[in-house]
Order: sequence, then C-alpha cells, then structure tokens
Amino acid sequence: MKIGIIGAMREEIIPLLEIFGKYEEISLGGNIFYCVSYKDSEIYIAYSKIGKVHSALTASSMILYFKCEKIIFSGVAGGLRQDLKVGDLMIATKLCQHDVDISAFGHPLGFIPESKIYIQSDPKLNEIAKSVAKRYEFDLKEGIIASGDQFINNAEKKQWLIEKFNADAVEMEGASVAVVCDLLQVPFCIFRSISDSADGQADVSFDEFLDSSARISANFVKNMVDTLLQQDNL
Repeated sequence: MKIGIIGAMREEIIPLLEIFGKYEEISLGGNIFYCVSYKDSEIYIAYSKIGKVHSALTASSMILYFKCEKIIFSGVAGGLRQDLKVGDLMIATKLCQHDVDISAFGHPLGFIPESKIYIQSDPKLNEIAKSVAKRYEFDLKEGIIASGDQFINNAEKKQWLIEKFNADAVEMEGASVAVVCDLLQVPFCIFRSISDSADGQADVSFDEFLDSSARISANFVKNMVDTLLQQDNL
C-alpha cells in the first residue's frame, strides 16, 4: 500500500519524520517528498506550505505521481466550538471552503458550480481512526472543518464561520485536499489538533502550542497507519 501524509508546515511533519526515522528525499514541483519504507508499504510525507493552492498541488502530486492510495492530513487548527480546548484532536466529518463567494450570482457561500459546498471524508478511514482512539483511550472529536486562505483571529469572523457553515474548526488547507481526493476518488481523512481558539488571542496561542499540538496529531496518525496496514494484510 502507498499512503500519503500531508502537513501544511514543516513543524507539522517533523514529528512524523522523527517517528519513522529513515527516509528518502524526492524533489517534485518545488517541494520535498519524504519516502519511508515501512512494513512492506511506502509512506510519502510532505509539508505542502500554507494555503489551499499548495495543499491541492501536494495532494495531486501524491496521488498522480507517487500513486498514493490513501491520503491523511495531519496538522493544527483553530477551534470554533466552546467545548474544544488546545490539544484536542479532531477528525473532519466533512469540509468546506469558507472563502468561496459567488453569492452575487445567487449561489450559496462556499459553493462552486459542478461541485458542492461540503466534501465528505472517507467513512472507512474515519472508523479506523475511531477504533484507534478507543484502543488508546483517546477522546477523538468529530466535526465540520472550514478552510480558507485566511488566518482567523477575531471573534466576529469566528462567529460568522459558525453561523454560515456550522463549522467546528478552521484552518487553511483541508478542504482543498478534500476536493482533490474526492475528484480523483482516493479515500482521505483530515486530522487537526486544536492549537488556538481562532479569536483575538489566536496568534499568541498558535505560536505557543504549535509544536505540542502537531506532536499529538502525528502520534495519532502513526497509530492509525499501523492499524490501516494491519487491516490491509488480513
């Protein structure tokens, strides 16, 4: 099996590279892909750089060039729900692009013609994630994740995301990866460890908790990969 694992920033994949250890570096499209041989499988790890364009390019490269059969996104996000605290891990049930607006033509926010507002993540991969969470007694949250090319750090925008998209967390890449995987029919899941509350203190909280939150997400993804490979060999 070939599995692609993406983070948006270098800090989000360093814990994964440390966990897997030995890897080969492959340059493609202005980026570095780290190839890990692991349990008779190939794992490709990359940080896409911030934003929807870069993450879509990285996901496309993993699928079309490296032939990855599953895509996992591991990183951090701002929490929108009141019950979410820094360090909580969330898996996306579905994702949307909150910065798409062609409402001038009568379309709802987030909608693109010949597409849809929400992209559903893969139920089978989500069930594997839930089984891992149960095994390790980890409180895995579920929710809707909104993506856009904006770092959200004010209470008004936070409330807007909740009201318009019923979003539970916000970040800058997940929905574009979801669109790519959906169109190319590759199963995917999006994990986000909560690093801030997407309010006026978001910039301070984000810097302070980025490393610890990324490590929480990376450790969970490693356990999920082990479970996925074990089930594939049954």
